[in-house]
Amino acid sequence: MDWDDLHSFLTIARTGSLSAAARELGVRQSTMSRRLAALEQRAGARLLHRTPSGYSLTVLGEAVLGNAERMEAEAIAIERAVVGRDVSLSGLVRITTVDIFAHRLLPQAVARLRCQHPGISVEIIADARALSLARREADIALRMTRFEGQEIVARRVGLAQHSLYASATYLERHGEPNADGAGHAVIATLEDQSYLPESRWLTSRFPRAQVALRSNDREVHLSAVRAGVGIVLMSRYLAAAAPDLIELADLPDREIWLGVHQDLRTMPRIRAGIDAITAELKLQGLGL
Repeated sequence: MDWDDLHSFLTIARTGSLSAAARELGVRQSTMSRRLAALEQRAGARLLHRTPSGYSLTVLGEAVLGNAERMEAEAIAIERAVVGRDVSLSGLVRITTVDIFAHRLLPQAVARLRCQHPGISVEIIADARALSLARREADIALRMTRFEGQEIVARRVGLAQHSLYASATYLERHGEPNADGAGHAVIATLEDQSYLPESRWLTSRFPRAQVALRSNDREVHLSAVRAGVGIVLMSRYLAAAAPDLIELADLPDREIWLGVHQDLRTMPRIRAGIDAITAELKLQGLGL
């Protein structure tokens, strides 16, 4: 069986749609449909059901899925082994991180990297999700949580302090927040990020406060707190851009971790990218 066909099947099964799978693999939707049809013709049976809500696995598709995932893991391992032997200081480096670092830290790090190594180009993926370094969804990850997986080489590269903030106009209208937040409004993340330490802390600190606004974009948080929408729990690093805000309480530091797959850790362009990121963290007062 053709690996491209199997890879397409695997991506459709994961994403649930031809269009999303096509975007992920960088091909046309018609190509995805043609590859799936070719695979099912060879198999002599349907691997995926098409439903109003998307594609779902058939019984045979479920049986094939595990084998396809193992083939993918081996294909990616081969790719990492080949790419990891590239000793040139040129080519693409893909970095995934949270939105704050993507907006405020990585552009300066990329400028330094490009100054030293103009043959290197960078792709920044601003995403709170933990993209897979093992599946080469990114080459380098900069996160606020520890990494899992034996194949990932990770180290703590910085600390980010967090505090509660409000605007002067908000405090004039509502006063200082009381013990449980009754009568106050807060700016929070969406429910899909309620697992984050700062989200849990805000909920436990102000259980009776009204959630006035939710967003997973910290730049939106910054604009909202400056506009007087409510109280926000935010990194001091981000709040430094708004000296008009009033700090209400400080919290324990959050660790900043950098990770890379073990097969790529000695690759020159990856090393250059790591060095540029850690240098910028130190310049901005976040590095160790």
